Amino acid sequence: MNTYYKGLFSEWYARMFLRLHGYKIIKTRYITGKHTNRAEIDIIAKRGNTLVFVEVKSRHDLQSAWDAILPGQMSRLRNAADTYLAKKHWIGSARFDVIAVCGLKIYWEKNAF
Repeated sequence: MNTYYKGLFSEWYARMFLRLHGYKIIKTRYITGKHTNRAEIDIIAKRGNTLVFVEVKSRHDLQSAWDAILPGQMSRLRNAADTYLAKKHWIGSARFDVIAVCGLKIYWEKNAF
C-alpha cells in the first residue's frame, strides 16, 4: 500500500474511532481557499458544543508522528480553523486534536496545539 492510500485508510480509521467516542463527523479534508497559504484539516468533528479540528498522522511510531507536525503546519491549520469558524459563525468551543495511527494502534492527543 502506498503512502497516499495508507493516509486515506488512517483518516477513515480515525473517523471510525471518533464516531465510537460519540463524535459526529462534520467535514473531512477541509481545504481553505486557493492562494491563501492553503491548509487541509483532515477531520472536523463535533460533540456537544465543541468543534474538534483533527490532524491525522500515520507513522510507524508515535514520536515520528509528532515530529511530522511542524510549526508552519500548525500555523496554517490554526488559520484554516479560524476561517472555518468565522464562515460558520461558530459560538461554541473549539480545539485541535492529533490522532496518530501507528499500525492498527491509535493515539489520541486532545488539545494538542
